[in-house]
Amino acid sequence: MAGYIGILCSDPWLHNQFTQVELRTLKSQYHTLRRESGPLTLSDLPSKMSKLKVVGENLTEEERDSFLRSNYQNMNDEVDFELFLRVYLKLHAHASSKMGSPAKNSSAFLKAATTTLLHTISESEKSSYVSHINNYLGEDKFLKQFLPIDPSTNDLFEIVKDGVLLCKLINVAVPGTIDERAINMKRLLNPWERNENHTLCLNSAKAIGCTVVNIGTQDFIEGRRHLVVGLIAQIIKIQLLADLNLKKTPQLVELVDSSEDAEELLSLPPEKILLRWMNFQLKKSEYKKVVSNFSSDIKDGEAYAHLLNVLAPEHSNPRTLTVKDPLKKANLVLEHADKMGCKRYLTAKDIVEGSPNLNLAFVAHVFQHRNGLSTQTKNISFLETSPDDVQVSREERVFRFWLNSLGNTMCIDNVFEDLRDGWILLETLDKVSPKIVNWKIANKPPIKMPFKKVENCNQVLKLGKQLKFSLVNIAGNDIVQGNKKLILAYLWQLMRCHMLQLLRNLRFHSHGKEITDADILEWANNLVKNSRGQSRMNSFKDKSLSDGIFFLELLSAVQPRVVNWSLVTKGLSDEEKTMNASYIISIARKLGCSIFLLPEDITEVNQKMILTLTASIMYWCLNQPVEDKSSSSSDSENGSQSETMSNSTMDDAASESSLE
Repeated sequence: MAGYIGILCSDPWLHNQFTQVELRTLKSQYHTLRRESGPLTLSDLPSKMSKLKVVGENLTEEERDSFLRSNYQNMNDEVDFELFLRVYLKLHAHASSKMGSPAKNSSAFLKAATTTLLHTISESEKSSYVSHINNYLGEDKFLKQFLPIDPSTNDLFEIVKDGVLLCKLINVAVPGTIDERAINMKRLLNPWERNENHTLCLNSAKAIGCTVVNIGTQDFIEGRRHLVVGLIAQIIKIQLLADLNLKKTPQLVELVDSSEDAEELLSLPPEKILLRWMNFQLKKSEYKKVVSNFSSDIKDGEAYAHLLNVLAPEHSNPRTLTVKDPLKKANLVLEHADKMGCKRYLTAKDIVEGSPNLNLAFVAHVFQHRNGLSTQTKNISFLETSPDDVQVSREERVFRFWLNSLGNTMCIDNVFEDLRDGWILLETLDKVSPKIVNWKIANKPPIKMPFKKVENCNQVLKLGKQLKFSLVNIAGNDIVQGNKKLILAYLWQLMRCHMLQLLRNLRFHSHGKEITDADILEWANNLVKNSRGQSRMNSFKDKSLSDGIFFLELLSAVQPRVVNWSLVTKGLSDEEKTMNASYIISIARKLGCSIFLLPEDITEVNQKMILTLTASIMYWCLNQPVEDKSSSSSDSENGSQSETMSNSTMDDAASESSLE
C-alpha cells in the first residue's frame, strides 16, 4: 500500500502545510466539487470556492477571480487535488494580507504556507514529560528496551512513532482504558500495524477526555512535535488530576461548609478544585492573596513558599519567606518539595516564567503526595451513591466526551453545568444538521441575563422537535436549571440522531433513505450470518450479548482476522465477560470506531451504548473502500488487519461540514 502522504498528497512540502484531518476535509470538499460539475478548471474555482471558510468569507468571487488570473496564465488548466491545495493556500494568504491581520475564521486552517515553522514546543515541558514517562513506564516489559529516554534529545518523537508508548501512557492515566492484547507490540512494526496502534491511541485518548480534533495518525508517524507533546500533556494532566474529585478523595468535603457548596464542588473541573484546595491551605498561613491561576499568580514563589510550609512545616527554611529574588525563592521552594519527596515537574525558571502546564502538574503532584486534609470524612449523605447515580454519572461521561470530540468552540467539564446557556447544544445541532440553527437569534456566551439562556434553550428544544425528538414535558428553563434527567434524555436523542444522520449520508449504501435502529440491527445480523458466525442479536437489549461473542464475530466479519480468537474467552463468568468486553472496545477503536462506552456497558447490556457500538462499527465498515475490506494485513502475531486511517470516525465526519 502506498504511504498515506501518497493517498492524499504526494508532495511532501505541500502535505506539511496541513494536518491530516485538514487534508482529508479539503479532499472531501474537492471531490464534492467534482461530483457537482465534473472535471474542474482554474476558471471554475472563483465561484466554487465560495463555500470554503476564509477564502469564501473574506474574498468576493471577483477578487478570487482577479487573483487567480494574475497568478496563472491558463485558466483552462484542469485542477487536480494538489493544484487545488496550492490555490487554497495562495488565496488564504491573500485573504490574510488583504485584512491586514489573520483573516476571519482563519483558525479553521493553517494561516499560511509557512505555518509549520511557527509551531514550537517548550523544551522544559518536553523534558518534564519525558521524566514522567521514564518514571511510570521505565519498568514496562516491552518499553524498557527503549527507556529511559534522554530528555535533552528528540528520541521521544522517534519512540512514539510505533504508537505503543502512547497507548501505554493512556493506561497509566486511566487504567484499563486499552486492552493491551489489542496493541501491536513487536520491535519492528509494518505501516499497517503502526497505523492501527495510533488509531487505537487517538480513539482511546478521546474516550478518556483528550481533545484530538485535527490530529491524525500520520502526524505521529511523522513525529510532529507540537502535536505529540500536546497529546502527552493532556494524558499526563488527566492522570495527575484523577484524584481531584469527591468520589476518589472524599476528604475534599473539608473545603466546603454545606451540602449546597458540596454539590457545587462536585460540578467543578479538577483544576478548579485544585485551585480551591490550594487557597484553602493558604488560608492557614499568613498569605492573604487568592490564587486564581497557575501562571501569573505564582510567579513570585510566595504562594508556593507558604503552601509547602503549611503542608510540611518540618522541612521549612526561614529563608524561603524572606529572600526577595524570585529565582532564588523558587529554588528554595523546589528544595522544600524535594525534601517532601515530591517530583518537581518544573524548574525554578518555570515558576518565575509562570509555565501554566508545569505549575499545574507540580501542584497536582503535591496534592497527590500530601494534601493536608483530615483523614476523617464528614458524614454527608450525598457521598453515598445509589445505582441510579452511578448510571447518571456514566451517561454524563459518555455525552461529555462525545460533545468534546466534535470540535465545538468550548470544551465542557460537566454537561449539567456547562450546557445551561444552550450555546454548545446549538453548535452541536449545527454539526448534526448543518444550517438548522438560526444564529441571528442565538445569544453567544458569556451570557449574564437568565432569559437570554432560556432563549437559546428554547431554540434547542424547537430544533429537537424539528428533528423528531421526543420532548414531552420539557421546557427551555429545564436545561437552564440543569435538570439531569431531561438533559440526558435530550443528549441521547441528539447523539442517536447524529449517528443515524452520518449513516444516511453514506448515500451509496442508504440511497438517501432514513436509517432506523431496525436497519442497524438487520445489517449486523446479516453480516455475522454471512460470515458464518454462530450468534445473533435479537434486539439491542438482548441479554445474550453480555458475553461479547456477537460483537467479536461482527468485528471479525467487517475486517477478517482482526480478532485473535486465541485471546477470547467463552464469556461464562463475569470475569470472562469483562475480558471480552474490554477486548471488543479496544479492537473497535483500533479499527477506527469512535466510541465512548465502558466494558460494563456491554456486560450489563446497556441498550443505548449497545446501539452506539453497533452503529459505529456499521459506519466504519460502510465508509471503507471496497478494496480495503477485501484486503488483508500481515499481522500474524495479533491476527489483526486494517488499512484505514484513524480519523474515519463519526465525529470527524461531522467536523468536515465546517468548511461549508
